[in-house]
Amino acid sequence: MLNRLFKLSENGTTISRELQAGLTTFAAMAYILAVNPSILANTGMDQGALITVTALTAAVSTILMAALTNFPLALAPGMGINAFFTYTICIGAGVRWQDALGMVFINGIIFLLLSLTGVREKIVKAIPYSLKIAITCGIGLFIAFIGLKNGGVIVDNPATLVSHGDFTSGPVVVCLVGIILTIILVARKIPGAIILGIAATTILGLFISDGNGGNVTTLPSKIFAAPASAAPVFLELEFGFLKTSTAFLAALPLILTLLMVDMFDNIGTLIGVTKRAGMLDKDGNLPKAGRALVADSIAAILSSLFGTSTVVSYIESASGVEAGGRTGLTGVTVAILMLLALFLSPLILAVPDAATAPALVIVGIFMLQSVVEIKMDEFEIAAPAMLTILCIPLTFSIAEGIGIGLIAAALLAIATGKTKQFPVTGYVIAAIFFLEFFHIFPFSG
Repeated sequence: MLNRLFKLSENGTTISRELQAGLTTFAAMAYILAVNPSILANTGMDQGALITVTALTAAVSTILMAALTNFPLALAPGMGINAFFTYTICIGAGVRWQDALGMVFINGIIFLLLSLTGVREKIVKAIPYSLKIAITCGIGLFIAFIGLKNGGVIVDNPATLVSHGDFTSGPVVVCLVGIILTIILVARKIPGAIILGIAATTILGLFISDGNGGNVTTLPSKIFAAPASAAPVFLELEFGFLKTSTAFLAALPLILTLLMVDMFDNIGTLIGVTKRAGMLDKDGNLPKAGRALVADSIAAILSSLFGTSTVVSYIESASGVEAGGRTGLTGVTVAILMLLALFLSPLILAVPDAATAPALVIVGIFMLQSVVEIKMDEFEIAAPAMLTILCIPLTFSIAEGIGIGLIAAALLAIATGKTKQFPVTGYVIAAIFFLEFFHIFPFSG
């Protein structure tokens, strides 16, 4: 039955190989069960509920992808997008998390319409490839910076803006050890390196004082428990930003940026993973790409309903592909393991920030690796890309970093007489950011 359903023989794979690939992918991405709730909880959302919805949305979305495409892709709330949701939309722009979920829903609806009509592919083609890569790299730096901040390695300084923290304090020691250990595990290509790093760092925290009379890690009273209720965040999305034109105009740049980040993240992952799996045709095109994009779109809508930031395809799926995964059975295996992990919520909640911080740093490094695809020896390409990469973490805003990069690219195209080489869509988006930055037509009040 499984052979017929997932076309295992046709794809040159077996049940045991697919199960092993699913386990490998799960081990590589299981850190999201601890990291996503840790990030989103900064908005005021219930962390226990977030663990539940993180696992549920990952499981449901991954099964959906398997059903529509039979690809070995796993989905979960996206790193980078959850940081944008928390630090730019909620904390930076002062948007309530309920309204932020409403923005995710609107983003998902637009995403679905663009996917069904084929417009999505045209929009993606309109944005210069170098800026797409720069956005990914900038988000990687942003995530790594947040990790170092959460771990106490980087702190604020009135004279220099930032400086290093107290390297003798318990949480910082645990974080630094975790970074070094995880880097070694990844470099040695140990399967599930990130989740192993989190586990080892959490255990270390049991023996290191936090300086406040306790230890960095507090041992949970139990390991297994029924999943926490999703009620505090489930179906809690609101649409206050649609009540007035002023509120909508304030939300518009955030929704557009959410859409862009979601779009580039998903398409980049889709092409990257399927290319490694040998699924692209001789012209470099992906069969069933439309179905995959629709699955991603529906997943984005589901994430807002369940109560989390946008769900995306995970680049860690590549680890399962390397282990032999070629069909949706790999994804179904990941989904089942995600659901089983729900019963370990007390253990997940016991993981301290000092243990999840190294995971953020490592994920940031992975995302930054694509910088080699930018032609840095061509100044007209390097300048906007570099501004995007730098300004995303330095402004603590993915939206502003993208805006600065697009404005720079548009101005360079005009100044050098290469206006036709920059797409019209790019000029429109750059103009929106320009109006916002210089308060000519302020969207954010």
